Amino acid sequence: MSPEFSSDLVARFSAIVGGRYAIADSEAQEPYLREWRDRYHGRTPLVLLPGSVAEVSAILKLADETRTPIVPQGGNTGLVGGQIPDASGNELVVCLKRLDKVRAVDPDSNTMDVEAGVTLQRAQQAAQEAGRLFPLTLPSEGSCTIGGNIGTNAGGTGVIAYGNTRDLVLGLEVVLAGGRIWHGMRHLRKDNTGYDLKNLFIGSEGTLGIVTAAVLKLFPRPRSVGTAFIGLDSPAAALSLLQVAREAGGGTVTAFELLPRRGIEFVVKHGADARDPFAQSYPWYVLLEVSSSAEEGVEAGLEKMLMQAYEKAYARDVVIATSLEQAANFWRLRELLSETQRFEGGSIKHDVSVPVRLVPAFLSKAVAAVEAFIPGSRPLPFGHLGDGNIHFNVSQPVGGDKKAFLALWEETNALVHGIVAEFGGSISAEHGIGQSKRALLPGVKDAVELEMMRQIKATLDPKAIMNPGKVL
Repeated sequence: MSPEFSSDLVARFSAIVGGRYAIADSEAQEPYLREWRDRYHGRTPLVLLPGSVAEVSAILKLADETRTPIVPQGGNTGLVGGQIPDASGNELVVCLKRLDKVRAVDPDSNTMDVEAGVTLQRAQQAAQEAGRLFPLTLPSEGSCTIGGNIGTNAGGTGVIAYGNTRDLVLGLEVVLAGGRIWHGMRHLRKDNTGYDLKNLFIGSEGTLGIVTAAVLKLFPRPRSVGTAFIGLDSPAAALSLLQVAREAGGGTVTAFELLPRRGIEFVVKHGADARDPFAQSYPWYVLLEVSSSAEEGVEAGLEKMLMQAYEKAYARDVVIATSLEQAANFWRLRELLSETQRFEGGSIKHDVSVPVRLVPAFLSKAVAAVEAFIPGSRPLPFGHLGDGNIHFNVSQPVGGDKKAFLALWEETNALVHGIVAEFGGSISAEHGIGQSKRALLPGVKDAVELEMMRQIKATLDPKAIMNPGKVL
């Protein structure tokens, strides 16, 4: 514990949630202080687990009175360090996992009220039990929480059809710095009564307040889904395939994931039960999912569209899933891409986006630049081609020194992000800013835009206690 954080203050904060939910033991705190890639590791005098909105309010009221910095946390699955305290030992972690109630599901209005600590998987299940779909899908859905998804404006594979988290939220309940509660749990699709305040908090990473609950949009569940794995020659061919799929796919394109050959090799080599769908290898692959409200016809429409793509040479080879097990294997190839890279040594990662039509040109230039900068490096770009979001990861050279490779992280970032800027893109497509990209914002944000962000921060958090050192 930092000497600046007195035992009396620890006792006052602990009393709000009760001793059982105020974690002071350093060993017990560890899961809350280290993120899964082990890039960020902080210290804290206390991890608080409030069990109600009133307790969150009391915590922030006392924090405001004592100028105690607060770091909100959900499932601790963030990738940019936004949920991890600094090394000073003066920042309190407030974990929302106990706020885990599904308050209401309304199939008629296609809405669902959930608390911030509900896992994404539980939200999906609650929607399914009501005959509806909550379409946000992430590899970490078993442990990431709705509050964290909102804080980072999470994306995922379904953005092409349903949008990111910002597009899936109708209303919020937020505890502001100082303890005031904004009761913004509105269920309205239309509400032109001034500023849309909820969007200030979506993507703010806990720097403006703590989201404690949300009204989420639901959708009718698709009655039929067709899934295909497609081998092709290039990202340009994939882009052409995307246009054909949108126009003649037999349903709504609900996923369109671009994968490189190297990624498939990594997953098949290191991933449990992962199988290559083809006997022959191809430079690139697309995982395509098409959904329909009709009970029949999606498979026939998908097959017809893929035949058209094959005839136009956009597709070299195609396998359409004929069972749920086969479709699951296709998705396993995509979902294990990030995890299996660690078995190949160090990996320098980027979460970027460019306009969809420019993805092929961006990949060509970025891959060539990285390979020239780090001879022997293995670029592994993959991701959501349908919305222009590419996870441009780079694995170390075979047999290379991991430490020496990772020491080039910042220089590689500068190289890749410079090319992203040339293409009018973003250095953070869906993971947020956190600690990782904070220093990069002045180089990519307009000065007026940054000043507006600072003014909003100063208005809602005048004592700068909400997740300091993140985003701004």
